[in-house]
Amino acid sequence: MILTVTLNPCIDKSSHAEVLKPDSKLRCTEVVHEPGGGGINVSKALKKLGLYTVAAFPSGGHNGDMLQSLLKKDGIDFHAVDTKVETRENWIVVENQSNDQYRFTFPGREVEAAAIEQLIEDLKAYAPTYVVASGSLPPGLPPYFYGLLVKTANALGAKCIVDTSGEALKALEGRNAYLIKPNIGELSSLIGGKRIDMRDVPTAAKQVIRNRFAELVAVSMGPDGAWIVSADEQHFVSAPQVPKRSTVGAGDSMVAGITYMLQKHATLDKAIAMGVACGSAATMNEGTQLFKPEDAERLYLQIRAGA
Repeated sequence: MILTVTLNPCIDKSSHAEVLKPDSKLRCTEVVHEPGGGGINVSKALKKLGLYTVAAFPSGGHNGDMLQSLLKKDGIDFHAVDTKVETRENWIVVENQSNDQYRFTFPGREVEAAAIEQLIEDLKAYAPTYVVASGSLPPGLPPYFYGLLVKTANALGAKCIVDTSGEALKALEGRNAYLIKPNIGELSSLIGGKRIDMRDVPTAAKQVIRNRFAELVAVSMGPDGAWIVSADEQHFVSAPQVPKRSTVGAGDSMVAGITYMLQKHATLDKAIAMGVACGSAATMNEGTQLFKPEDAERLYLQIRAGA
Protein backbone atom coordinates (compact mmCIF):
# COMPACT_ATOMS: atom_id res chain seq x y z
CA MET A 1 0.00 0.00 0.00
CA ILE A 2 1.15 3.53 -0.79
CA LEU A 3 0.65 6.29 1.77
CA THR A 4 0.92 9.88 0.57
CA VAL A 5 1.55 12.77 2.95
CA THR A 6 0.70 16.42 2.28
CA LEU A 7 1.76 18.74 5.09
CA ASN A 8 0.40 21.88 3.38
CA PRO A 9 -2.73 20.83 1.43
CA CYS A 10 -5.01 23.22 -0.41
CA ILE A 11 -8.09 23.72 -2.53
CA ASP A 12 -7.07 24.53 -6.11
CA LYS A 13 -9.53 26.92 -7.75
CA SER A 14 -9.23 27.39 -11.50
CA SER A 15 -11.01 29.66 -13.96
CA HIS A 16 -10.67 31.44 -17.32
CA ALA A 17 -10.74 35.12 -18.26
CA GLU A 18 -10.69 36.52 -21.77
CA VAL A 19 -7.85 38.95 -21.04
CA LEU A 20 -6.12 40.10 -17.84
CA LYS A 21 -6.03 43.91 -17.53
CA PRO A 22 -5.07 46.01 -14.49
CA ASP A 23 -7.77 48.12 -12.84
CA SER A 24 -10.50 46.31 -14.77
CA LYS A 25 -13.39 44.10 -13.74
CA LEU A 26 -12.40 40.68 -15.08
CA ARG A 27 -15.25 38.41 -16.13
CA CYS A 28 -14.28 34.84 -15.30
CA THR A 29 -15.81 31.47 -16.03
CA GLU A 30 -17.30 29.30 -13.31
CA VAL A 31 -14.71 28.20 -10.75
CA VAL A 32 -13.57 24.57 -10.73
CA HIS A 33 -12.57 23.26 -7.28
CA GLU A 34 -10.01 20.46 -6.96
CA PRO A 35 -8.28 18.89 -3.92
CA GLY A 36 -4.64 19.91 -4.10
CA GLY A 37 -1.21 19.87 -2.51
CA GLY A 38 1.74 17.67 -3.42
CA GLY A 39 0.92 14.33 -1.84
CA ILE A 40 -2.79 14.63 -2.63
CA ASN A 41 -1.91 15.21 -6.29
CA VAL A 42 0.28 12.09 -6.17
CA SER A 43 -2.68 10.09 -4.80
CA LYS A 44 -4.91 11.43 -7.57
CA ALA A 45 -2.31 10.50 -10.19
CA LEU A 46 -1.69 7.01 -8.79
CA LYS A 47 -5.45 6.36 -8.81
CA LYS A 48 -5.39 7.12 -12.55
CA LEU A 49 -2.68 4.45 -12.87
CA GLY A 50 -4.74 1.93 -10.92
CA LEU A 51 -2.89 1.94 -7.58
CA TYR A 52 -4.59 2.24 -4.20
CA THR A 53 -3.37 4.94 -1.82
CA VAL A 54 -4.30 6.59 1.44
CA ALA A 55 -3.74 10.35 1.50
CA ALA A 56 -2.76 11.79 4.90
CA PHE A 57 -2.90 15.52 5.61
CA PRO A 58 -3.81 18.21 8.17
CA SER A 59 -7.16 19.87 7.54
CA GLY A 60 -9.21 22.67 9.03
CA GLY A 61 -12.11 25.05 8.56
CA HIS A 62 -14.49 25.33 5.62
CA ASN A 63 -11.76 24.64 3.07
CA GLY A 64 -10.69 21.58 5.04
CA ASP A 65 -14.25 20.24 4.94
CA MET A 66 -14.40 20.93 1.20
CA LEU A 67 -11.06 19.19 0.68
CA GLN A 68 -12.30 16.04 2.37
CA SER A 69 -15.61 16.18 0.48
CA LEU A 70 -13.80 16.47 -2.88
CA LEU A 71 -11.56 13.51 -2.05
CA LYS A 72 -14.59 11.40 -1.14
CA LYS A 73 -16.15 12.38 -4.46
CA ASP A 74 -12.95 11.30 -6.25
CA GLY A 75 -12.93 7.96 -4.41
CA ILE A 76 -9.61 8.56 -2.65
CA ASP A 77 -9.24 7.22 0.90
CA PHE A 78 -7.66 9.63 3.34
CA HIS A 79 -6.63 10.27 6.93
CA ALA A 80 -7.08 13.87 8.08
CA VAL A 81 -5.95 15.52 11.33
CA ASP A 82 -7.90 18.61 12.44
CA THR A 83 -5.68 21.70 12.68
CA LYS A 84 -8.34 24.17 13.89
CA VAL A 85 -7.10 26.65 11.24
CA GLU A 86 -8.41 27.20 7.73
CA THR A 87 -6.83 25.07 4.99
CA ARG A 88 -5.29 27.30 2.32
CA GLU A 89 -6.41 27.79 -1.28
CA ASN A 90 -4.67 28.54 -4.57
CA TRP A 91 -5.95 30.25 -7.70
CA ILE A 92 -5.16 29.36 -11.31
CA VAL A 93 -6.42 31.72 -14.02
CA VAL A 94 -5.97 31.13 -17.75
CA GLU A 95 -6.07 34.12 -20.07
CA ASN A 96 -7.97 32.94 -23.14
CA GLN A 97 -6.48 35.52 -25.49
CA SER A 98 -2.89 34.37 -24.95
CA ASN A 99 -3.44 30.95 -23.33
CA ASP A 100 -1.04 32.12 -20.59
CA GLN A 101 -1.59 30.63 -17.17
CA TYR A 102 -1.36 32.68 -13.98
CA ARG A 103 -0.85 30.77 -10.74
CA PHE A 104 -1.56 32.48 -7.41
CA THR A 105 -0.15 30.37 -4.56
CA PHE A 106 -0.98 31.38 -1.00
CA PRO A 107 0.98 30.30 2.09
CA GLY A 108 -1.96 29.48 4.34
CA ARG A 109 -2.12 30.01 8.07
CA GLU A 110 0.37 28.80 10.62
CA VAL A 111 -0.32 25.24 11.74
CA GLU A 112 0.62 24.08 15.23
CA ALA A 113 3.54 21.66 15.25
CA ALA A 114 1.54 19.35 17.54
CA ALA A 115 -1.00 18.72 14.76
CA ILE A 116 1.73 17.68 12.30
CA GLU A 117 3.41 15.55 14.98
CA GLN A 118 0.05 13.81 15.55
CA LEU A 119 -0.30 13.22 11.81
CA ILE A 120 3.15 11.63 11.64
CA GLU A 121 2.39 9.52 14.73
CA ASP A 122 -0.86 8.33 13.14
CA LEU A 123 1.07 6.92 10.17
CA LYS A 124 2.29 4.11 12.45
CA ALA A 125 -1.17 2.55 12.25
CA TYR A 126 -0.59 1.77 8.57
CA ALA A 127 1.74 -0.76 6.93
CA PRO A 128 2.78 1.04 3.75
CA THR A 129 5.41 -0.18 1.30
CA TYR A 130 5.99 3.42 0.18
CA VAL A 131 5.44 6.76 1.89
CA VAL A 132 5.36 9.63 -0.62
CA ALA A 133 5.65 13.09 0.93
CA SER A 134 5.33 16.02 -1.44
CA GLY A 135 4.90 19.76 -1.22
CA SER A 136 5.82 22.73 0.92
CA LEU A 137 5.69 23.05 4.70
CA PRO A 138 2.97 25.13 6.38
CA PRO A 139 4.11 28.56 7.66
CA GLY A 140 5.92 28.41 10.98
CA LEU A 141 6.84 24.73 10.79
CA PRO A 142 10.59 24.00 11.19
CA PRO A 143 12.37 22.46 8.16
CA TYR A 144 13.23 19.24 10.03
CA PHE A 145 9.66 17.86 9.89
CA TYR A 146 10.26 16.02 6.63
CA GLY A 147 13.21 14.37 8.37
CA LEU A 148 10.85 13.16 11.12
CA LEU A 149 8.62 11.75 8.43
CA VAL A 150 11.54 9.88 6.80
CA LYS A 151 12.56 8.50 10.19
CA THR A 152 9.01 7.25 10.83
CA ALA A 153 8.75 5.65 7.39
CA ASN A 154 12.12 3.93 7.77
CA ALA A 155 11.04 2.56 11.16
CA LEU A 156 7.92 1.11 9.50
CA GLY A 157 10.06 -0.58 6.86
CA ALA A 158 8.64 1.69 4.16
CA LYS A 159 10.56 3.43 1.39
CA CYS A 160 10.13 7.18 1.75
CA ILE A 161 10.01 9.41 -1.33
CA VAL A 162 10.24 13.16 -0.65
CA ASP A 163 9.57 15.98 -3.10
CA THR A 164 10.09 19.35 -1.43
CA SER A 165 12.33 22.38 -1.77
CA GLY A 166 14.26 25.08 0.07
CA GLU A 167 15.33 24.56 3.67
CA ALA A 168 13.04 21.53 4.06
CA LEU A 169 15.00 19.79 1.29
CA LYS A 170 18.38 20.79 2.73
CA ALA A 171 17.31 19.47 6.16
CA LEU A 172 17.13 15.94 4.70
CA GLU A 173 20.93 15.63 4.74
CA GLY A 174 21.85 12.50 6.69
CA ARG A 175 18.20 11.34 6.89
CA ASN A 176 18.54 8.73 4.14
CA ALA A 177 15.22 8.93 2.34
CA TYR A 178 14.67 6.43 -0.44
CA LEU A 179 14.30 9.02 -3.21
CA ILE A 180 14.27 12.80 -3.53
CA LYS A 181 13.26 14.79 -6.64
CA PRO A 182 15.05 18.14 -6.83
CA ASN A 183 15.18 20.25 -9.95
CA ILE A 184 18.62 21.20 -11.23
CA GLY A 185 18.70 24.45 -9.24
CA GLU A 186 17.75 22.66 -6.03
CA LEU A 187 20.37 20.00 -6.71
CA SER A 188 22.96 22.75 -7.00
CA SER A 189 21.92 24.15 -3.61
CA LEU A 190 22.46 20.74 -2.00
CA ILE A 191 26.13 20.71 -3.04
CA GLY A 192 26.91 24.24 -1.90
CA GLY A 193 25.39 26.33 -4.66
CA LYS A 194 27.95 25.48 -7.36
CA ARG A 195 26.47 26.07 -10.82
CA ILE A 196 25.81 22.83 -12.65
CA ASP A 197 24.47 21.96 -16.09
CA MET A 198 22.81 18.83 -17.42
CA ARG A 199 26.11 16.96 -17.87
CA ASP A 200 27.09 17.59 -14.24
CA VAL A 201 23.90 16.10 -12.79
CA PRO A 202 25.12 12.50 -12.21
CA THR A 203 28.25 13.66 -10.37
CA ALA A 204 26.30 16.12 -8.23
CA ALA A 205 23.56 13.58 -7.50
CA LYS A 206 26.09 10.98 -6.37
CA GLN A 207 27.58 13.52 -3.97
CA VAL A 208 24.07 14.04 -2.56
CA ILE A 209 23.73 10.26 -2.18
CA ARG A 210 27.07 10.07 -0.35
CA ASN A 211 25.77 12.79 1.99
CA ARG A 212 22.85 10.45 2.77
CA PHE A 213 20.03 12.65 1.54
CA ALA A 214 18.61 9.63 -0.28
CA GLU A 215 19.46 6.37 -2.03
CA LEU A 216 18.04 7.64 -5.33
CA VAL A 217 17.96 11.11 -6.81
CA ALA A 218 15.54 11.98 -9.63
CA VAL A 219 16.40 15.36 -11.14
CA SER A 220 13.65 17.06 -13.12
CA MET A 221 14.56 19.56 -15.84
CA GLY A 222 11.13 20.36 -17.26
CA PRO A 223 11.02 20.20 -21.07
CA ASP A 224 14.67 19.06 -21.16
CA GLY A 225 13.86 15.74 -19.48
CA ALA A 226 15.11 14.12 -16.28
CA TRP A 227 17.87 12.04 -14.70
CA ILE A 228 17.61 9.26 -12.13
CA VAL A 229 20.80 8.42 -10.28
CA SER A 230 21.83 5.81 -7.70
CA ALA A 231 25.25 4.99 -6.32
CA ASP A 232 25.74 2.52 -9.19
CA GLU A 233 23.44 3.69 -12.01
CA GLN A 234 22.50 6.80 -13.93
CA HIS A 235 19.81 7.15 -16.59
CA PHE A 236 18.67 10.17 -18.60
CA VAL A 237 15.36 10.53 -20.42
CA SER A 238 14.47 13.31 -22.86
CA ALA A 239 11.00 14.81 -22.52
CA PRO A 240 8.70 14.24 -25.50
CA GLN A 241 7.37 17.27 -27.37
CA VAL A 242 3.74 17.85 -26.38
CA PRO A 243 1.30 20.78 -26.61
CA LYS A 244 1.48 22.57 -23.23
CA ARG A 245 -1.71 23.84 -21.61
CA SER A 246 -0.85 23.78 -17.88
CA THR A 247 2.10 22.97 -15.64
CA VAL A 248 0.00 22.48 -12.49
CA GLY A 249 0.67 19.05 -11.01
CA ALA A 250 3.32 18.06 -13.57
CA GLY A 251 5.96 17.49 -10.90
CA ASP A 252 3.58 15.47 -8.74
CA SER A 253 2.56 13.45 -11.80
CA MET A 254 6.24 12.69 -12.40
CA VAL A 255 6.62 11.48 -8.80
CA ALA A 256 3.53 9.30 -9.24
CA GLY A 257 4.91 7.74 -12.43
CA ILE A 258 8.23 6.94 -10.76
CA THR A 259 6.48 5.53 -7.68
CA TYR A 260 4.15 3.44 -9.82
CA MET A 261 7.07 1.71 -11.55
CA LEU A 262 9.15 1.29 -8.39
CA GLN A 263 6.17 -0.31 -6.65
CA LYS A 264 6.10 -2.81 -9.51
CA HIS A 265 9.84 -3.49 -9.04
CA ALA A 266 10.70 -2.02 -12.44
CA THR A 267 14.25 -1.00 -13.36
CA LEU A 268 15.34 2.58 -12.79
CA ASP A 269 15.40 3.43 -16.49
CA LYS A 270 11.77 2.35 -16.81
CA ALA A 271 10.84 4.27 -13.64
CA ILE A 272 12.24 7.58 -14.89
CA ALA A 273 10.68 7.01 -18.32
CA MET A 274 7.24 6.60 -16.73
CA GLY A 275 7.86 9.63 -14.53
CA VAL A 276 8.67 11.84 -17.51
CA ALA A 277 5.73 10.39 -19.46
CA CYS A 278 3.25 11.22 -16.67
CA GLY A 279 4.73 14.68 -16.09
CA SER A 280 4.63 15.50 -19.80
CA ALA A 281 1.10 14.16 -20.14
CA ALA A 282 -0.03 16.40 -17.28
CA THR A 283 1.05 19.53 -19.16
CA MET A 284 -1.35 18.63 -21.97
CA ASN A 285 -4.45 19.26 -19.81
CA GLU A 286 -5.97 22.43 -18.40
CA GLY A 287 -6.04 23.50 -14.77
CA THR A 288 -5.44 20.81 -12.19
CA GLN A 289 -6.63 17.80 -14.18
CA LEU A 290 -3.20 16.10 -14.09
CA PHE A 291 -2.87 13.55 -16.92
CA LYS A 292 -4.98 11.13 -18.89
CA PRO A 293 -3.73 7.53 -18.43
CA GLU A 294 -3.86 6.87 -22.17
CA ASP A 295 -1.61 9.88 -22.83
CA ALA A 296 0.89 8.73 -20.20
CA GLU A 297 0.99 5.20 -21.60
CA ARG A 298 1.45 6.45 -25.18
CA LEU A 299 4.27 8.80 -24.17
CA TYR A 300 5.93 6.08 -22.09
CA LEU A 301 6.00 3.71 -25.07
CA GLN A 302 7.33 6.57 -27.23
CA ILE A 303 10.12 7.29 -24.75
CA ARG A 304 11.06 3.61 -24.41
CA ALA A 305 11.09 3.15 -28.18
CA GLY A 306 13.63 5.94 -28.45
CA ALA A 307 15.79 4.69 -25.57
